Amino acid sequence: MIESAKDAEKAVSYCRFLSDGIRGSAHTVVRASNYRINEGYLSNYVEDLLIMFQVETLDGVKKVEDIAAVEGVDCIQMGPLDLSASVGYLWDPGHKKVKEVMGTAEKGVLKSDSKNGGGAFLDGLAMPHDPPAEIGKRGYHMVSGAIDIGLFRNAAVEDVRKFKITLKADSDGEDDKDDEKYWSE
Repeated sequence: MIESAKDAEKAVSYCRFLSDGIRGSAHTVVRASNYRINEGYLSNYVEDLLIMFQVETLDGVKKVEDIAAVEGVDCIQMGPLDLSASVGYLWDPGHKKVKEVMGTAEKGVLKSDSKNGGGAFLDGLAMPHDPPAEIGKRGYHMVSGAIDIGLFRNAAVEDVRKFKITLKADSDGEDDKDDEKYWSE
């Protein structure tokens, strides 16, 4: 939830070691340095960083060009659900006003990308009201489809559904009300 260039500068500093930032220096015990096997990690770690911020409030949208212009910001991801709440249409990211605000933010990020040969890339989430092809037409550089927790939830719900079917098939016509109550989602 980045809402200003100052927020973005601070967040970038959390990703970088001293003297470029304030990240803790336990580089010898992190996976990115191969647990210190990569002796050159400190001299080239910045090249491997991908720093992404999410703009998900009206305040962030108002300052999105400034946020995208901050040195070290690689990508701005739009947060349609939180943005819809910020605009006053909780859980309605397809609402006309939300789409207008989203469009303003998108144009601001894309404008930063065209300045001086580059700026932050634009990333977004495909949703039922906003499929990947439409997002792509608007100039997005990256489009995310399913989210891991949603995939996990769907797999768990499907597993429970299959289990219920198995329970019903195995029962000898007994009353399954207790099972239904126990296995309800």
